[in-house]
Amino acid sequence: MSKWSTVKRLRWPNWMPIDPYILLLLGTVGLAALLPARGTGADLASGASTAAIAFLFFLYGARLSTREALDGLKHWRLHVTVLACTFVVFPVLGLAARGLVPVFLTDPLYQGLLFLTLVPSTIQSSIAFTSIARGNVPAAICAGSFSSLVGIVVTPLLAATLLGSGGGGFSAGSVVRIVLQLLVPFVAGQLLRRWIGGFVSRHRKVLGLVDRGSILLVVYTAFSEGMVQGVWHQVSPARLGGLLAVEAVLLAVMLLLTWYGAKALRFGREDRIAIQFAGSKKSLAAGLPMASVLFGAQASLAVLPLMLFHQTQLMVCAVIAKRRSHDPVEEPEATVQDRAGHSRTEAGTGTRSG
Repeated sequence: MSKWSTVKRLRWPNWMPIDPYILLLLGTVGLAALLPARGTGADLASGASTAAIAFLFFLYGARLSTREALDGLKHWRLHVTVLACTFVVFPVLGLAARGLVPVFLTDPLYQGLLFLTLVPSTIQSSIAFTSIARGNVPAAICAGSFSSLVGIVVTPLLAATLLGSGGGGFSAGSVVRIVLQLLVPFVAGQLLRRWIGGFVSRHRKVLGLVDRGSILLVVYTAFSEGMVQGVWHQVSPARLGGLLAVEAVLLAVMLLLTWYGAKALRFGREDRIAIQFAGSKKSLAAGLPMASVLFGAQASLAVLPLMLFHQTQLMVCAVIAKRRSHDPVEEPEATVQDRAGHSRTEAGTGTRSG
């Protein structure tokens, strides 16, 4: 049995229409609305969320095998394709959505939608869905990891360029803060992997708890600040409905582009699956702390599109992954050609003997 077949798969009960974790996110938003952190409490919550995210990326670094990363570089066409989808195609679609203001989106919601298109890809869910669909799991691991590392620098630079003053406090200092919070802990984890990598790999549940717990902390901090600043009066149910519709179209377009675009580039089935799941999804874990740094008091509105997109992509990709798991496995092209040549030989022999 391949070691990649043991990757934990995502499963939802048939009766549950959404990921239970989204209920926790919504509960956290409700808690922030009823009991927002203020004063010293806000400072403590902010410090705790920053530390949790830094620890999360430290664990990412400790878990990622350096050998896996180097082996993944050999499949450079796949990774370039995923990066192009994440940091080129997505932002272009985000810029095109500007035409939906003010009919479907308010300007603050559009700023959040555009920020969503700049965020790096996911790691865990891309791996899980690729595993369910019987795709190239090692490629998904490397693609998600490379996207997260590139996004630490590229996302704030793209945000500074495309969002400008509408995004809040964009500056060189913002980029430095993001690098210190995300990249430095990741590198530290890689450096210490020799001593702690085995322990982290054996206790993946700890990583999962830190992952989800850190996101909840960031959500609570961001939405608390939004409540204190009074930004939520800008959102109406009709606007939320319009945002959901726009995001559903965005996800559908990216799922189609990643699948058929990878097919046009002559990738095999397993690679196409990895490209589709890694190239069409956005990371809540990476996007939330970046938004907190870049948007300040407006972070609650900025992360709302990302939270909604995160839930939508999980639900849709879960269905796609289950369907892909029943696809017939493609034979290598060399095998098909050899079989075809063998058949022609047999046909020729039969003709001669007749």
